[in-house]
Amino acid sequence: MQRTNHKIQVQNIAVFKTQLLIWAQQFKKVVWLDSNNYPLNHSSFDAVLAVDVFSEIETNYFGAFNKLKEYQTRVKDYIFGYLSYDLKNDVEAISSKNFDNLHFPDLYFFQPKKIFFIKGNTVEIKYIIDFQQEIDSDISEINQPTTNNQRPTSNNQVKIKLRIHKDAYFEKINTILNHIHRGDIYEANFCQEFYSKNTTINPLAIYQNLNAISKPPFATFLKINDKFLLSASPERYLKKEGLTIISEPIKGTEKRAETIEEDQQLIKALEKNPKERAENIMIVDLVRNDLSRAAIKGSVKVDELCKVYTFKQVHQLISTISCKVSKNTHPVEIIKNTFPMGSMTGAPKISAMNIMEELEETKRGLYSGAVGYFTPKGDFDFNVIIRSILYNATKKYVSYSVGGAITAQSIPEKEYEECLLKAKAMKQVLLNTN
Repeated sequence: MQRTNHKIQVQNIAVFKTQLLIWAQQFKKVVWLDSNNYPLNHSSFDAVLAVDVFSEIETNYFGAFNKLKEYQTRVKDYIFGYLSYDLKNDVEAISSKNFDNLHFPDLYFFQPKKIFFIKGNTVEIKYIIDFQQEIDSDISEINQPTTNNQRPTSNNQVKIKLRIHKDAYFEKINTILNHIHRGDIYEANFCQEFYSKNTTINPLAIYQNLNAISKPPFATFLKINDKFLLSASPERYLKKEGLTIISEPIKGTEKRAETIEEDQQLIKALEKNPKERAENIMIVDLVRNDLSRAAIKGSVKVDELCKVYTFKQVHQLISTISCKVSKNTHPVEIIKNTFPMGSMTGAPKISAMNIMEELEETKRGLYSGAVGYFTPKGDFDFNVIIRSILYNATKKYVSYSVGGAITAQSIPEKEYEECLLKAKAMKQVLLNTN
């Protein structure tokens, strides 16, 4: 598929990004990925917008990876979309019977007619060649001084409820600890949902506010008809760059402090915290094992172990694992071999997923899945869907979930506090509080 390679220079890129996302709202399918200029390695661009469907694939989990493989091979173009957590059922003999009030398809990708890549002050515009005559009129429309007049919902309209109440949460954590002490698993990522029914929100305004207070490296605004993902994710799942594969799991969390001095003390404490480091190292081992299934023998290595990265709300421990693959290895197979990401499952993976399926009250769906894209050369980059608000506009249902890694050293009260810390930004923007 031929595409234009049209470049423009933009003086005020922040304003252009805002206008671009407002312009995108006219389309039924939108993927916006923004790094917020966070200083992470392996970044291909600062932001990208993909809109307007030329072709697409939507499916449930059954045979999903084979269908995606066939679609990506046939199209050989940029495709943008997501993998929901429940694609685990395609990889392993696992099922999802938990409650779901969001109803996102298990897998969705589309080949956009129009893509905007932003790097510095340069905007590279890649339209399918048949639509290149629309570039000038689209740029003119984007640059119109429109404003997003709709306001986010006020706090008396959004009533956030817990799917699992505190006492039940403690019971479930103790059940997980019993599994760990018995040797069934040694780490599990247990997730809980917060939700609001009969709620109408302005997705764009909520996303803008969430992004403004979080500034994460893997922010996402995704729209699939009446369904929205508004994500402030700090985590990369997997990237393919040539023959190199990179995974950057996050495990280990500490709150931010009011002063620089206190913040530095918290960073040092997190670096040395045996429980948080153990959480991270267990997942590093799992990721190494997952990557080795597609990697050239002996190429899997840990580039960075338990390094502290600081975000607006929290400090996190991030490790970087990489490997090399053969040029004959299909990109979709690499994802299938490592999905779902270990940071959202626990270890051993299948046992942890089965136990979480029993203990969690809701189907995860898009939460703890991945959003990203493939390039025409078969490279890809996907985030981990955490710190995210999910919205079904037709059902007027708003949901956000948070999770934490449970290990033998876990204290239920502290795990609960960590969940509330991770949920803080989503709650803040939905209740429109400062």
